[in-house]
Amino acid sequence: MGTVAAWMSFVLAVGAAPSALRAAALHPPLPVASQTNVLIQSEARVAEFDLSGAAKLLEGASQIGDVFARVPAVYVRGLLQAHEASRAGGSPDSLAPVRQAIAWLEIAANGRSGSAEIARLVLQAAAAAAQSEREEMRLYLDTAIRTETLQRAAGLPGAPLVSAVEIAGDLWLQVHRYDEARRAYDEAAQHVGSSLRILSGRARAARGANDLSAACAGFRALIEAWGSRPAQPAEIGEAHAYVAGSCEVK
Repeated sequence: MGTVAAWMSFVLAVGAAPSALRAAALHPPLPVASQTNVLIQSEARVAEFDLSGAAKLLEGASQIGDVFARVPAVYVRGLLQAHEASRAGGSPDSLAPVRQAIAWLEIAANGRSGSAEIARLVLQAAAAAAQSEREEMRLYLDTAIRTETLQRAAGLPGAPLVSAVEIAGDLWLQVHRYDEARRAYDEAAQHVGSSLRILSGRARAARGANDLSAACAGFRALIEAWGSRPAQPAEIGEAHAYVAGSCEVK
């Protein structure tokens, strides 16, 4: 079952959130076709490194009553906020929006081991990473990945749009644990298939581990996979710069 289809089936089966959250909607839900389109567009943006664009799409849909978009919107925005908090040194003020997202997801999960709960655990890990609390980060990640694995084995969705195991690679990379990051990206590729984000993460982890051969091969693979797309996000610019500056031309 595809990511979007699995997510929509899950929400239809168990409800998008408790009644207190559903009551916050100011407009009727969007038609199913519109809901599907928003999720597919958001998934495509995430796949091409545009988490901010995905968050804006999801938030816009959520504000006009799309219950399918609410958990993904909070999750993706929370990931961005956690990254910004890390850049700010993990101060309490910088982490306040992430803590709010975690609290919202806890309510949305309502005690169920579903997508909202996995998203909550991932954001807990991201908050710990922002403060360089590696063991706390590991604990949350392990729980999120284990829960996501069980969900997927049952034919249910994991974390919305970006899997827990893929974010594990990002967070290990963030705290400069390059071997752990490489293992997480390899595991993510096995679970959800290779992607541009995973190719980028693998290459960056190899670079951090001073594995020149693997880094060059990884960045070259990323450039090839990106192809002739007109946009050039920072990750693709980084790949071109590394290959030009550090890799032998063949």
